[in-house]
Amino acid sequence: MPAEHAWLPRASCTEACLRAGAAPGDRAAVIAARVVLRATLAMVLLPALPLLAVPLPGRSHLQRGYCRLMLRALGVRITVSGGPIRNLRGVLVVAGHVSWVDIFTIGAVLPGSFVAKAEMVRWPALGVVARLMKVIPIERSSLRRLPAVVATVAQRLRAGQTVVAFPEGTTWCGLGYGRFHPAMFQAAIDAERPAQPLRLTYHHRDGSASTVPAYIGEDTLWASLCRLVVARRTVAHVRVESLQLPGADRRELARRCETAVRPAVVGVAPVGHALAA
Repeated sequence: MPAEHAWLPRASCTEACLRAGAAPGDRAAVIAARVVLRATLAMVLLPALPLLAVPLPGRSHLQRGYCRLMLRALGVRITVSGGPIRNLRGVLVVAGHVSWVDIFTIGAVLPGSFVAKAEMVRWPALGVVARLMKVIPIERSSLRRLPAVVATVAQRLRAGQTVVAFPEGTTWCGLGYGRFHPAMFQAAIDAERPAQPLRLTYHHRDGSASTVPAYIGEDTLWASLCRLVVARRTVAHVRVESLQLPGADRRELARRCETAVRPAVVGVAPVGHALAA
């Protein structure tokens, strides 16, 4: 177990957060049928995930389509609003972090390689997929390794690749959120490439805020997955905010992006258009 450090990001989310945004109840028979259907669809799609790493023409379109299908299989519908998605090369995509579901949600809109915690690369099965997808691992407990991660991100941005990072450094429940730490923004400044902030929120069908997809604290991947497939439909909303030029100050760039992704009213569903699968 890695040692704790004072600078290590920590969320204040607890089980109370999960209860606050829990899904409405349903009959046992309905839940059972829902789980069987979703689990079957997800298992059909899962073996195709490594194929997304194969350098094929139009791979980004395949990645978007796959992520949308996987979200549907898990009971998640996605809507998008805000500015246009610019077809630029070498963009640092940043967003608040709620769950492992964020990977599929962002992948359905702006696919790229992700900066993810190093433990993910060591997970059985998922670790193999993470390596195939060229995930950039980050050791959250090792500050001295951070410059190497930033340098890798900058190198990929210069090469014209899209890189996705979660500057909060940890997951939050979706009702609360953390500060954007500036370190990863140095990569955009070094590569002289823009940052694209995305505002991610999750909602129930009635528009109220949902913590069903959350992956927080001592939560396990299995527990988080079970909450999602058992619940009624979850709506993931992505708002595309204004592209941010890098400038010369990573703290100022982090502040601009953080301001862009914060909802004006927490718990109110934004209006957007649904993505077709």
